[in-house]
Amino acid sequence: MIDVIIAGGGPTGLMLASELRLHDVRVLVLEKDEEPTRYVRALGLHARSLEVLDQRGLLERFLALGRQFPVGGFFAAITKPSPGRLDTSHPYVLGIPQPITDRLLAERAVEVGVEVRRGCAVVGLRQDEHGVTVELADGAQVRSRYLVGCDGGRSTVRRLLGVGFPGEPSRVETLLGEMEVGVPPETVATVVAEVRKTQLRFGLGPVGEGVYRVVVPAEGLAEDRSAPPTLDEVKRQLRAVAGTDFGVHSPRWLSRFGDGTRLVERYRTGRVLLAGDAAHIHPPTGGQGLNLGIQDAFNLGWKLAAEINGWAPDGLLDSYHAERHPVAADVLDNTRAQMELLSTEPGAQAVRRLLAELMDFEDVNRHLIEKVTAIGVRYDFGAGHELLGRHLRDVRLKGGRLYELMHGGRGLLLDQTGRLSVAGWADRVDHVVDVSEEVGAPAVLLRPDGHVAWAGDDQQGLVGQLRRWFGAAAG
Repeated sequence: MIDVIIAGGGPTGLMLASELRLHDVRVLVLEKDEEPTRYVRALGLHARSLEVLDQRGLLERFLALGRQFPVGGFFAAITKPSPGRLDTSHPYVLGIPQPITDRLLAERAVEVGVEVRRGCAVVGLRQDEHGVTVELADGAQVRSRYLVGCDGGRSTVRRLLGVGFPGEPSRVETLLGEMEVGVPPETVATVVAEVRKTQLRFGLGPVGEGVYRVVVPAEGLAEDRSAPPTLDEVKRQLRAVAGTDFGVHSPRWLSRFGDGTRLVERYRTGRVLLAGDAAHIHPPTGGQGLNLGIQDAFNLGWKLAAEINGWAPDGLLDSYHAERHPVAADVLDNTRAQMELLSTEPGAQAVRRLLAELMDFEDVNRHLIEKVTAIGVRYDFGAGHELLGRHLRDVRLKGGRLYELMHGGRGLLLDQTGRLSVAGWADRVDHVVDVSEEVGAPAVLLRPDGHVAWAGDDQQGLVGQLRRWFGAAAG
């Protein structure tokens, strides 16, 4: 029997599949599309996602094909400089189109032994105490111990589960696409600069080879929001908003998106779990959607693997919901706020001007950027050291870099005392005796996702947290 079926071969599903394979979990990815999408829905990776990739030794692949940008100006497009003292070794946004991210993650999945089947749409499921049976559109059935729905905002897995998906429907819609223009670049730049003084949901930007990415507010809400707009519709809206259609022609692709905001009631229903857009949808303000999904996968992967491999302590798999549901709720709130600040209404513009003044205080600017980039995420592990629950940045050690030691997806004890031990858990936790001026604790125990599970110098306290996160000692 397959250990885990993942419905959806986008960034979330591919990241999860690769994480599971690090622990020898048998994984099958089912993707309904025959070919990878050409749509550039997401344009970049934030700091926490870059840390995730660095922890698995993948970052250099992405850096080679992306471009680094400052993180300032990402909250509601309010122009401010990048705040200082961000708690990350990657204080930038990596501009990289989603199709490239998809390709690199797919290559990684194949490298570690993931089986990906394209053109396989999930149409049914049923689960029992031993596993999940998945029915495909061609009538075939596949059986696995667990199923994870990573199949997007219109998730079939979520619908089949019948789990609640409360929130608000879309009120406004935006047209998006890539196409050529029929006017000089200088004309485009001049008109865009003028229009964006009042309409921040509008933009044209070059993507190479004479092609522009076009974003323009729609006239209303389409009856069928899954149907792409026509070129004539895009031209009509460009004329309505900018006074010109820029002579756009030869579209590569066209799409539309709304500002619907919803969060699933629970991330786990028995042996079926949800991740990425299948669990939460929100406007793309701040570029958080793809990043949130990758980070969901990073949180879930080692926990589901522990359950399958038989060493998970009680409640570990359920901590996926406990930790990630509040993070998604916070993203939904900040995207709601950003959408209000993008409104052209006088009241919203007054609030925007006030917030822009407040962001001149660096602590305010940093707080908002930490929300968008997920640097500020801290899980609630209870009272204790100030590092507890935080994601430890890539600190320099005497013997190298911390993240270089985490490529295998195991837990890690960074021991500056040389007196501690992980005896009984050495099959799950690496013990590294080294020193760093950047770690404000004698020793830290890191989960496979890099969050600090314990900090101190007491062996008894360490053993308690080893049991809590890594189960019973072996032998």
